[in-house]
Amino acid sequence: MTPTLRRYALSTGITLAGDYYEPHSLDGAEDRAPAPLVLFLHGGGQTRHAWGGAAARLAAAGFPTLTVDHRGHGDSSWAEDGDYLFPRFAEDLDALLPLLGGKPIIVGASLGGLSAMAVEARHSAAVSAGIVLVDVTPRLERDGVMRIIEFMRERKDGFASLEDVSAFVASYLPHRPRPQRSSGLEKNLRRSEDGRYRWHWDPRVLDAWTPGRYSDSEAANLIEDRLEAAKRLDVPVLLVRGRMSDVVSAESVTEFLGCCPHAEYVDLEGAAHMVAGDKNDAFGEVVLDFVQRLRHK
Repeated sequence: MTPTLRRYALSTGITLAGDYYEPHSLDGAEDRAPAPLVLFLHGGGQTRHAWGGAAARLAAAGFPTLTVDHRGHGDSSWAEDGDYLFPRFAEDLDALLPLLGGKPIIVGASLGGLSAMAVEARHSAAVSAGIVLVDVTPRLERDGVMRIIEFMRERKDGFASLEDVSAFVASYLPHRPRPQRSSGLEKNLRRSEDGRYRWHWDPRVLDAWTPGRYSDSEAANLIEDRLEAAKRLDVPVLLVRGRMSDVVSAESVTEFLGCCPHAEYVDLEGAAHMVAGDKNDAFGEVVLDFVQRLRHK
């Protein structure tokens, strides 16, 4: 399935790039409720291509899907002022939603999930038809987050070849079988003028995520704000955790479900933080089941 590239000029000054997957027409579709758009938001350091398999799966089941690059990531524009603090991503999402023509079901991994929670909670009326949180809760495990940031900080000089990239990724994801071909990685990279491959995001993103940027009290306040946002969620919610995740603990899941008791929860075996990449088929089925039930409510 070949998606169509779309661009959204936001009031925040950022232009987001997205892949739109046209839904398949299914037998008897005229007798069903219209399918809502499913909006996929990736995690920090990823691109919209992380969702390709799941987005195509939902489109094949009759759901229009849109995968979007965050500011500074993929083919979206970079922030001229280098501002990549977490509230900016939520502001971009808040500006994007009115351009979509209806309330989407939002599937957000990590940074994307935090943005979805923040935006939904700040409005008195629902702005989405439901939210799928992918390995993200208000409280994240510091060691797991630091491992991601350290991975992103390494190899600032880039990579000589796709095979070099593949070996580096395999060292970070030892639980995942290494793909036989490395060509699939190219969508997440940019070829610099010096001929080397570099990750497809603005290097200044890491300036906003520097360890120690927040004091202990500021970090605690940030978590409390996220917990309060979880308490205000009044739309259907599904939390999907990777059972091997070092970013979301079982204790953090319990805390979140205490704040949002109507949320559904799936602990996906064989997956770590990169849930969709680790267990794409199983993840796609879990999300499809959720959105199909929402469609007929």
